[in-house]
Amino acid sequence: MALASIGKSPRVADCTAVDPTIDVEGISDRTELVLAMKMGTTTREDMDASLPLLVRHLSSLLNLDLGQAEDQDVRRLCRQGRTLIEHGTRPTNETPAFGVFIYLRDTALVARRLLWIYAEQEGVSAP
Repeated sequence: MALASIGKSPRVADCTAVDPTIDVEGISDRTELVLAMKMGTTTREDMDASLPLLVRHLSSLLNLDLGQAEDQDVRRLCRQGRTLIEHGTRPTNETPAFGVFIYLRDTALVARRLLWIYAEQEGVSAP
């Protein structure tokens, strides 16, 4: 059975660095793929395979200054994202498939919301 965790948690800054190299299309595609997964038809291996890249995408968004100092909703999303990545909630190979599925969906939803904020601020379209 494949391991769901990508190993050591990537360290997430406090949402303050600006990175103009965000892959808007890649993040949009990955989150769309994860959100299209169905619990009854998606294999554990497919879920495990999606996890590392999705976590990296969320981490890259959390390293941006998205206006959290001024916006309580952005601050809340950053807290949710950091909790998903840093606080031991990431699935392991012992986690039931349903737990991995829920974690993936939660991570994709937070990443997608942060991507929309980023795209709006940068004036780029999020597919």
